[in-house]
Order: sequence, then structure tokens, then C-alpha cells
Amino acid sequence: MSERIQVPKGTFDVLGDDALARDALAKVAQQILERAGYSRIETPAFEATELFARGVGASTDIVRKEMYSFEDAGGRSLTLRPEGTAPVCRAYMEHGMHKRPQPVKLWYLSSFFRAEAPQAGRFRQFWQVGAEAIGSDDPAVDAELIVLLAELLETLGSQGIRLRIGSLGTPEARAAYREELLAFVADNVDDAALIARAQDNPLRLFDSAPAQMADAPRLLDALGDADRDHFAAVRELLDDVGIAYEVDTTLVRGLDYYTRTVFEFTSDALGAQSGVGGGGRYDGLVAQLGGQPTPGCGWAAGVERMLLSSQQAAVAPPPVDLYVAGERPGAFRLVADARRTGHAARLELAGRSIKGVFKQADRLGARYVAIVGADGQAELKDMETGEQRTVALDTVMHHIRGGQL
Repeated sequence: MSERIQVPKGTFDVLGDDALARDALAKVAQQILERAGYSRIETPAFEATELFARGVGASTDIVRKEMYSFEDAGGRSLTLRPEGTAPVCRAYMEHGMHKRPQPVKLWYLSSFFRAEAPQAGRFRQFWQVGAEAIGSDDPAVDAELIVLLAELLETLGSQGIRLRIGSLGTPEARAAYREELLAFVADNVDDAALIARAQDNPLRLFDSAPAQMADAPRLLDALGDADRDHFAAVRELLDDVGIAYEVDTTLVRGLDYYTRTVFEFTSDALGAQSGVGGGGRYDGLVAQLGGQPTPGCGWAAGVERMLLSSQQAAVAPPPVDLYVAGERPGAFRLVADARRTGHAARLELAGRSIKGVFKQADRLGARYVAIVGADGQAELKDMETGEQRTVALDTVMHHIRGGQL
């Protein structure tokens, strides 16, 4: 016997109850986002590698060591998408969405790929719900997106949710602050590897070496008046609708395209790896990808993380109206007729005995069972009342629609 083939480590299969829970989450996300004016978008699973190198940032861990990149038969470098914002911005430019009324609001539910160490609720292939609003620098865009993600997490029943927000200001403000921060690192950090990494982006040391950065100067204190006003306006709007948050002066996020508002939702139910979702404003990204200067803001939330953080009751499978066994082609035709009229119908396909048919129908929660005979008749049983009678095969659906035998 050949060696059994298994799914690669760090990936997983979605089965049964998990699939039902994911479907339920997708429906909730669609309801919340589409009633706020966000329309669905789906980008390709792979894009030009340059899109992520330019958009996400060549110095990020994602680009340096977590992307699945390959060369196709035409010699082009392609990458399985590691995140959703850069592809959405590419689609915004490619399809002339700047001609639409602004902002353009889009949402997605897609799979993404990163070659990172698997952890609870995060695999090398993972799913995210995301929302992007491109074409407006209004602070209300930032606040609306935060409120929508908060509503999604609340509706799903996510436990112990906390919101941290901050501001990264403009690239100009960060450039001046960078020099101040590099000077602090040179004087206060002893680790040569950390000092070297700081040359790419010293802000990331707030994540990787928090103890050594405890006394470092904060970017929030270096913001210009316009950036401070924008951040204050976002906070005021969140206060107005009762969204609790903590201002985190060390919040960085792992992508280089962020400007101004950044935010992250965590869950106390997830332990050390507590991130559920987050995002921020990316006012320079479209221009960085070759488009006209265009403001934008968005977020992404991990489907696996959201499901782990919630404690919802198991999702019930869809009801079965009719379970059919017996002689063919009559049984096959009855199932097809039932489905055409909008009923959930199952055909016995495992050769079960009559006793086994009723046992399986009971497992499925089927309301009716029809045993089709060779004489154009069927034994129809109401599984709720236990009533059973012989009826003409072509009248089975009439009895079911009438709700009585």
C-alpha cells in the first residue's frame, strides 16, 4: 500500500460543523458591511510579486520571508496573496474606480497565504474578512470602519474584545521622528541584531523589543497639527457612539503602507496571540502603486481567529424536508422534483435497509420519508407525528406542501 498523502503542516481542511460556522460568519459580515454601502470584491489568488514588494514594503517580514512566490512559464514572478489591501488598490486603479462617486467601499472574504509558523487560529493558508474605503480622507471613514468591525465582532459573540488605536501621522512626520528614534536606539539598545533591524523601520522595535523601548520617544508626540486634529476627530466620533478604546502610543502594525489612524482589536479569549483584526489608513498606497494620490482606509479580520474568540452555539445544519428511498427511477425523479420546488431532499445512496433508512432520516432531522415502490406508489411517513400512509407517487409533493397526510 502506498504511503498516505496528508495535507501539508500548517494547513487544514474545513469540514462539517466548521463549514457551517464559516457560512454563518460570512452571512453576518455581508449583512453588516453591505447595509453600510460596501460591495463585494474578489481579487485573484496570485498577483505580480512587485505589487506586494512595492505596496506592503520590502523591509516587512511578510515580503522578506513569508511570501509564497514562484516564476510562471512566462518568466513572470507571481505571489500567492499574503494580504488584501494592495490587491484591492490595484483593482481600484485597473478598473477606473476613481471615476465613481468617492469613496469606493469594498469588502471581501478571501483566503490568504503566508509562510509563517502556524499558531492558534492562524495557518499558512488562512481566511480574512476585509473592508476598504478608497477615495476620502474624512476622519468619519476611519471611525465608520472601526465601528463596523466592532459590530461584526459583537454580533459573532467574540469574547473579551479590546480596541487599541493610535496614529502614525504622515510620512513626513515619521521621517523626522525616525531620526530621533534611531538616536534613542543607538544609545539605549545593546542587541546588534535589533540595531540593524532598526535601520529598516525602527518603529517595529516597539513590537519586537518592548522592554528596551519603554522610554523611547513616541510618535504621537511628534505629529503635526493636521495629523493631531485628524486623530482627535476619529476619537470624538468613536466616543459619540460609545466605542471603548485605549490609545496605544506603541501601536505600529506590520505593514509599511499605513498612515495616520491605525487600530487593532484583540480578544482575551485567545491568549498570547490575541489579535483578531485591525487596520488603518493608507493614504499613500495607491500613488505608491502607480496611481494618482488617493486616500484610503481599511481593515482585515481573521476568520479562524473570530471563530476561536466567539462562544456561539453550534450552527444547526439546514433542515431536510424529504428523505427518499426505494425503486428507481421513481425515487430519483421524486428527489429532483422536490428540489426544483425549493425543498431540501436527500436520496438514499448507501443501500440501507428500510430500518436503516428511517434511522438515517432521523439523524438528518428529515420531516418526511418516502419509500418508493415499483407500482407507482410510495409509503410516505411524517416523522414528527409518526403518521404513515400509501399515496400515489405523483402526489407525494402535494401532501408535503399541504403539511398533512
